[in-house]
Formats: sequence, structure tokens, C-alpha cells
Amino acid sequence: MNKIAVFCSASDYIDSVYTEKAAQFGAWMGENRKWLVYGGSNRGLMETVARAAKEKGAMIMGVVPTKLEERGMVSDLLDVTFHTVNLSDRKDIMLQEADVMVALPGGVGTLDEIFHVMAGGTIGYHDKKIIFYNVNGFWDDILHFLKGLEEQRFAHHPLNNYMQVANTFEELIQLLA
Repeated sequence: MNKIAVFCSASDYIDSVYTEKAAQFGAWMGENRKWLVYGGSNRGLMETVARAAKEKGAMIMGVVPTKLEERGMVSDLLDVTFHTVNLSDRKDIMLQEADVMVALPGGVGTLDEIFHVMAGGTIGYHDKKIIFYNVNGFWDDILHFLKGLEEQRFAHHPLNNYMQVANTFEELIQLLA
């Protein structure tokens, strides 16, 4: 797993624990010569993980929709840039380019990316998993909801076929090994 897609917040106004964990993960990616595939924004956890990864030697691939470019929100850390028309194209390219996806804390855009990966997997378009990095229990409510989907038989297959959960940094690294 050399290319890791990271889905995460572009907000600069979130608790510092999330920033610290994103920086720790980015540094690990650089130290282990991984490629970061992400949305290319210069804001929030996106810029944090990219900066830490770049400082430690990672290659950075940004998948940038035109709206980000129009708003001047593109990171200057990118080694490779994919320009996309919209968010749907962005998700498809990130999924195509990455070996595995990691969901750091994020908002509606991150949820969209997570469910895009999982839905494609359930239909058989790919066999890639999303890893929820559950910093401070951030994903607990979503994970509980997903468990309920299985219990109520709205999921045709066990959802752990398409996802994994890391509650600590050590667990995250072990899943990526």
C-alpha cells in the first residue's frame, strides 16, 4: 500500500487534537515513503497532513476540483495535480489512484467520500477498504449507524468487507502494514 488516499476536514476551526493526529499520520507517511492522495486544499486537516507528509519526504498528489482553484484554496505542496471538474470526478480519481483510503475526522464532504468508496465496494467496482481513523471517538455515531444497517439487514454483506476501524494511531499503522 504505497498510495494512501486521505479524506478529511478542510476546516481551520477544529480542535487541535485532530490537527495533531493528522500531522502525526502525515509524518508517518513521509517517513515510510508513501504517496498522499488527497483533495489538494490548503486548509484544515488537508494542509496539515500534506505539510507533515511533505516535510518527511512523501510525494503529494492533489486531486483538485475547479471550485478550489477559483477560490485560491489549492495547496502549494503538490508534486502531482489532477484537475477535476467537480467532486464526483475527484472521488473517482482518488479511488482509482489510491491503494487504500483513510478517513480522518471531517464533515459532509468526507462523509460523501467515505460512502462513495463503500458503495462502490458493495457493488463490486473495487475491493479497496476505507479505514476510519476514530480519533477521540469522532466516528462513533457513524459506526453505530452502520452497525444498525447490518442489524436491520439493509446491508447485503458484512460492512467490515468494505471498512476497518482504527481507534489509535498504532492500530491505524497496523492496518496499513
